[in-house]
Amino acid sequence: MKTLYKLYQLFIAVPLFIVWTVFISLTVIIGCTLGGGHWFGYYPGKAWGWLTLKLFLLPVRVEGREHLREGESYVFVSNHQGMFDIFLIFGHLGRQFKWMMKHQLRKMPFIGFACERSHQIFVDKRGASKIKKTYDEARSILQGGMSLCVFPEGARTFTGHMGLFRRGAFMLADELQLPVVPLTINGSFDVMPRMRDYRFVCWHPLTLTIHRPIRPHGQGADNIRRTADESYQTIMSALEPRHQGYVENPDQ
Repeated sequence: MKTLYKLYQLFIAVPLFIVWTVFISLTVIIGCTLGGGHWFGYYPGKAWGWLTLKLFLLPVRVEGREHLREGESYVFVSNHQGMFDIFLIFGHLGRQFKWMMKHQLRKMPFIGFACERSHQIFVDKRGASKIKKTYDEARSILQGGMSLCVFPEGARTFTGHMGLFRRGAFMLADELQLPVVPLTINGSFDVMPRMRDYRFVCWHPLTLTIHRPIRPHGQGADNIRRTADESYQTIMSALEPRHQGYVENPDQ
């Protein structure tokens, strides 16, 4: 079966994925350029993520959507197990949001320009002015009623375990007094960890757990620390036992 699955990927899934990615990227670029940024900045990406998982025949289970309120803005924070985290969250979170992502992703063919045109937020730490611009853009997105999705580890795991959480997302949530929603991803590390980028996909079920929102208790350093610590422990608690526990990530 593994050989058949690899042949399916090589001759069917991967070629269709490339065509699909280019089509979606061009749709986003053209749609946002013509002024439809709100719609084209999210729904084509949602379709991209959803169909990509279907193309690779990966089963998905989502838990906890009932915890989200209609019309409320959130800061979503998730563990980062692998490349397929993007498809899982985009395709199955069921909530309109903007990504915070590494500035290096701007260089990706088609995808980088589509992300730029759809006003995803590129995190650039090359100097104080660039850091300030990142936070100003994120603040503007959240003040406009949009939600934000962040990988607070800032890098994919090498082991399936979680590394440290950076505090930026929690500082934004504290400043604007927005609830933080922890997300736990299981299975993505087995599908394609970063050590196997751009190789054959391994078949494995994916699970996205949407936890209860953590609402602010006060404002300031204590609230930031409490929210970050509670988010970390909540995400950790829903990981598969073999991936629980902190392991240092040398890329952080």
